[in-house]
Amino acid sequence: MESNGMELETTVLEAIQMRFRDVFDENFRVNEPLDRYTSARVGGPAEMLVIVNNTTELLTAIELAYAQNVPYIILGGGSNVLVADKGVPGLAILNKAKGVNFRHTGYGVVCTAESGVNLSSLARQCIVKGLGGIEWAVSVPGTVGGAVVGNSGAHGGDMNNTLLAATVWEPGTGLRIYSNEELEYGYRYSILKKEQIEPRPRRVVLSAELELKPEPVEVLVARADGFIAHRKQTQPGGASTGSMFKNPENYYAGYLIEAAGLKGFRIGGAHISEKHANFFVNDQGASAEDIRSLIAEAWNAVREQFGVELDLEVELIGDWGFDGYETK
Repeated sequence: MESNGMELETTVLEAIQMRFRDVFDENFRVNEPLDRYTSARVGGPAEMLVIVNNTTELLTAIELAYAQNVPYIILGGGSNVLVADKGVPGLAILNKAKGVNFRHTGYGVVCTAESGVNLSSLARQCIVKGLGGIEWAVSVPGTVGGAVVGNSGAHGGDMNNTLLAATVWEPGTGLRIYSNEELEYGYRYSILKKEQIEPRPRRVVLSAELELKPEPVEVLVARADGFIAHRKQTQPGGASTGSMFKNPENYYAGYLIEAAGLKGFRIGGAHISEKHANFFVNDQGASAEDIRSLIAEAWNAVREQFGVELDLEVELIGDWGFDGYETK
């Protein structure tokens, strides 16, 4: 009986894989390593992976997975995520939907961008057109979709200040347009971000409308150049997830980790950056477990020395064998 059950399970999986292959052809892969798709360059294989190139394909992939009870995750630029060494069960959707258009209104210009658009590339495109409002993102990694979910920001700007509305797919109900107010933005927070910790199918951002205002190109370029220079001066290069922890109220996470004596601290192939202690860098072929161990070390040190419990900005994805990041 046990053998028959395993055979049935295998048969069902093969049927699901065949369905995805029929729809996506060479853009569907099995047991695809995810380290090449993440900014930290770590992570095991996705049980299944599909690459989508526009919103229609993204919607098709999500609905197909949902209809067949296949768990799914969305990968954009691969920043702000840490993928487990054991990999990801179900389906990983690599979002390369990159359509962008602009329309003039009486007040300014509205940019509609698909969720797979690279955020820094979009900022540069807007700067060239003399459109202000998103130049803060000129050196911010990730995609528009991830920025909408996490209320990405830098240099005093964020998505909350720019976003008019987002088109979102909801499990079981389909498409819905969320206004800025309905997303309930806070510091690196939205109602879409909240559900990352909940064990249920997620809503998925398909596109976003951003409100921009005409400004002289030379003014925007100068502003952006200043942001880029500041980022290079204060943040490390190399393979990392980006900022590891959110800044707690009245503190900077990097300052607390540095004050705990952990700048330069190494586990395996990863270390806490000497330039900015809220960045954990993979510089010697690190595993995801090396980085997770650094996370636990930093969290515990800051709690024990300062009584502050840091919250992750990065999401742990895949099969970690536990819930959370195992603090002591």
